[in-house]
Amino acid sequence: MTDFDDPYLDAGIDTLAVRAGQTRSAEGEHSEPIFTTSSYVFESAAAAAARFTGEDPGNVYSRYTNPTVRMFQDRIAALEGGEAAVATASGMAAILSTCMALLEAGDHVVCSRSVFGTTTAMFNRYFKKFGVDITFVTATDLGEWEAALTEKTRILFLETPSNPLCDVIDLKALSAIAKRNDSLLVVDNCFCTPALQKPLELGADIVVHSATKYLDGQGRCVGGVVVGPKKYMDELVVFLRTAGPTMSPFNAWVFLKGLETLRLRMDAHSANALAMAEWLDAQPEIDKVYYAGLKDHPGHELAAQQQRGFGGVLSFQVKGDQAAAWRFIDATKIMSLTANLGDAKSTIVHPATTTHGRLSDEEKAQAGITENLIRVSVGLEDVKDLIKDLQRGIAAL
Repeated sequence: MTDFDDPYLDAGIDTLAVRAGQTRSAEGEHSEPIFTTSSYVFESAAAAAARFTGEDPGNVYSRYTNPTVRMFQDRIAALEGGEAAVATASGMAAILSTCMALLEAGDHVVCSRSVFGTTTAMFNRYFKKFGVDITFVTATDLGEWEAALTEKTRILFLETPSNPLCDVIDLKALSAIAKRNDSLLVVDNCFCTPALQKPLELGADIVVHSATKYLDGQGRCVGGVVVGPKKYMDELVVFLRTAGPTMSPFNAWVFLKGLETLRLRMDAHSANALAMAEWLDAQPEIDKVYYAGLKDHPGHELAAQQQRGFGGVLSFQVKGDQAAAWRFIDATKIMSLTANLGDAKSTIVHPATTTHGRLSDEEKAQAGITENLIRVSVGLEDVKDLIKDLQRGIAAL
């Protein structure tokens, strides 16, 4: 096949984000349509039987086959460089579906401590109930990862950069550890998206996303997606077909529109976040800033190697306790006090009492979630206005 035969062969990320995966109906529409149908009509009883057995790969029921959802899946798979993708009802449903499809009782998972609080809760409180053993390790300590492995270890799970402390994990090195143990490396790529980082190219086996975040980019819909080899994605399809945590066609259409501007938005988020992090780092009222774009961040050099940019999320510790952090947050006027991230609108939140609030005190301490920690998802507003908003917070300390 030549470049002339396939116009998307070796195409750039912006071209794929706008064009990949689209299939047009007989109506000849230019924009992707929303197929708001629950079911599909078959030409005959024999045709229906062939669809249900999988002999004919056409549409069956929108719980697991829908043209709009399929276009989103094909597009994000192209952006991540994966063979296939499976869309889910939420980011947590993406993690749940991956584990339910690929794990069984007696299996073992090694998970970074530096993950979203609900991810920790799902592994620690629910999968253990069904006979899956979980070991949590320090995200950046490769020795801990290797020491935790057993012959039953099926999955190594992590975020990089992590939520909310922006820990950066060496994916190539961890991939080598996973492969020596015949384990799967599953990476939550939510903070970077394929616009800034491609874990599959760095040795990961599977990538998961909360599409709710940057893939949408405007805080409109909830969804998730898993990308990886077709043999694993086929297993996920079986689980989704049975259990039903699938994406709606409308949400898939919104995410398709979001992908069209993904690289442009991620570059702008990264630029604003770096400017904010550098400003915060110079303020005497701020104890510490966590952002891999800062040169003194322990993961800065690694992030510069495996990422194309540093992303739009940072966190920082104010001088003082929880009350000080709350005063800071309450004094801001532009940033939205909400737990979501990846929005065009900047958001600010207190992780210890929200996103990681369900963790025990010990789990918070192990994950570095302190009472004076604040997380900001830096949006697309004028960064000068955002810094003025931070000044309001500092004045309240």
